[in-house]
Amino acid sequence: MSKWFEAVVARLAYTNPFSLERVQLERAALGKEFVEGDPVWSISVADPEAPRPNVWKIQERLQPVLDTWRPDVDGNDWELYEDCVHYLLYQRYYGEFAKSEGQWTFYRRFAADWNYYLGGRSTVAAEHFFACSWQVMRAFHHIYDNIIGSSMPAARLRGAIWESIFTCDMKRYRRTLWSRMGDFPTLITGPSGTGKELVARAIAGSRYLAFSEGRLQFEAVKNDSFFAVNLAALSPALIESELFGHKKGAFTGAFADRTGWLEACPKQGSVFLDELGELELPIQVKLLRVIENREYAPVGDTRRKRFDGKLIAATNRDLAAAIGDGKFREDLYYRLCADLIQTPSLAEQIDDKPEAFREMVYYMVRRNVEDDSAFPPVMDWITRHLPKGYRWPGNYRELEQCVRNVLIRQSYRPLENSDDFWRDFEAGTLSADAVLNYYAKLVYRKTGSYVEAARSLGLDRRTVKARVTG
Repeated sequence: MSKWFEAVVARLAYTNPFSLERVQLERAALGKEFVEGDPVWSISVADPEAPRPNVWKIQERLQPVLDTWRPDVDGNDWELYEDCVHYLLYQRYYGEFAKSEGQWTFYRRFAADWNYYLGGRSTVAAEHFFACSWQVMRAFHHIYDNIIGSSMPAARLRGAIWESIFTCDMKRYRRTLWSRMGDFPTLITGPSGTGKELVARAIAGSRYLAFSEGRLQFEAVKNDSFFAVNLAALSPALIESELFGHKKGAFTGAFADRTGWLEACPKQGSVFLDELGELELPIQVKLLRVIENREYAPVGDTRRKRFDGKLIAATNRDLAAAIGDGKFREDLYYRLCADLIQTPSLAEQIDDKPEAFREMVYYMVRRNVEDDSAFPPVMDWITRHLPKGYRWPGNYRELEQCVRNVLIRQSYRPLENSDDFWRDFEAGTLSADAVLNYYAKLVYRKTGSYVEAARSLGLDRRTVKARVTG
């Protein structure tokens, strides 16, 4: 007898939920009962908590199928049957995971259902699948709640983050790779202000945690297991000390031993290196060694220590150009690029789907004031006062500040209006300071780096930063 429905559900159980394949499989499983909607799974302005009816329809249809199939399933169909059980049990206990608040006694009911459907024939332990299920739920919400927009660039970003956590083959991940993902560093690239740290936090907050059936507890992790280092804000000496730690007397002012973030990071934690492109070459060599053999030595110490966490790095620099200029090591890039994620600009999202802009404004309003009534006047002000086709050079970071300005004082002035600038420039009414400030900001936007902007302008880095931020 054909098992078309079961085969589709089995594939659905291990499909990236943010991919268009998920929609195609749901449609195939339900046929005429499929409820059409936006194919991109994202927060909606109309109803941010909208249920996904197709998920529950499949679950309702699957339940009696499995109950009938269970007594007679044979060896040839076992993998297909088991994958369908995995789908059913994840959806059945989704609500329990969501409201657990650290209490996992419902595992006993989960284990009873597991034994009812799979008995002693399962290819995976119940407690491991339970741990994977909680990881899937956490990952989904870290991505769904923080990566906004219903455009295809946003959808591709969510899908890429999911693969960074689970790879493109979730069954293989569940079998073997769940314990190895910390060995793969992740590199996030994209323009400034496009949410690279949000991506890093989503990955770091979605790592696998083992579950103990006997203690009814997940593996304990420190409350703060995400260590973010902004490399552009630190001198090379401070970067070494922050990352690797140092021994007392290693340099002037080292009055005591210091634990670096590589050492403080637990096995299931993550170290996030923001502005990686600003890293000086000697420290790039040390970082390369950490990635290659997971070992490092604190400054002033010869003893090797081991880094067991996950390394995530981000940059808005063009690393290919930096490699060509001899400012970034090619071997370090190739150690980082196995897991590469690129964040889209706000303009890319709007170009792909103009109505996605409303969703992002709505999200920013909700995040700042948790009051839906504030959304219409904010949206109305932006529509009436900002130029049509405004490109948002500061991306999501600029949009959030715009929303806050409008909420507080019903006004927002972009950093620079180029039309006004050139009108005043041609009229000869601008001061030399105003011209230099404008040009410094322009060069900074193009290079994405105070250091590179300073080199292009022939100015001190601190002078450039003062003119850009002043």
